[in-house]
Amino acid sequence: MKKGHLIEGILFVLGGAALLCIELLTHSMFDSLLVGFAAGGICSGIVMIGRYIYWSSPKNRERYRQKMEDEEIQLHDELKSMLRDKSGRYSYVIGMMALCISIVAFSILGKLGIIHNPRIIVLYLSGYLIFQIVIGIAIFKHLLKKYE
Repeated sequence: MKKGHLIEGILFVLGGAALLCIELLTHSMFDSLLVGFAAGGICSGIVMIGRYIYWSSPKNRERYRQKMEDEEIQLHDELKSMLRDKSGRYSYVIGMMALCISIVAFSILGKLGIIHNPRIIVLYLSGYLIFQIVIGIAIFKHLLKKYE
């Protein structure tokens, strides 16, 4: 296993510990966020370090090499690559439909008076929908240019 994985795990633990120290030394409205990010950093860093130690032990090196070869084969399999592309496309379209439905739903809830000041939510969702459409077209054109 690469040494970079160990270094990344150590950096996550140190970053999480730094956030925890900041939270303990200061009291602000961001305490819960700092604790959450600290716990996430520390826990994921410990898991990364544990994986490095496990896969770097002499008895597991051959299994790790085989696992990496299998992963490389799976990553470049044409069928799975095509299915990943299709699933990404379906997720993109379904996400845009959900955005459109959300825009209409928040507009209706605002008109009914259930949500006070829904305008910012509707504007944000509309902006995000436009962003999704523009970025989808831009990525498609970039990939089309790349493969032509």
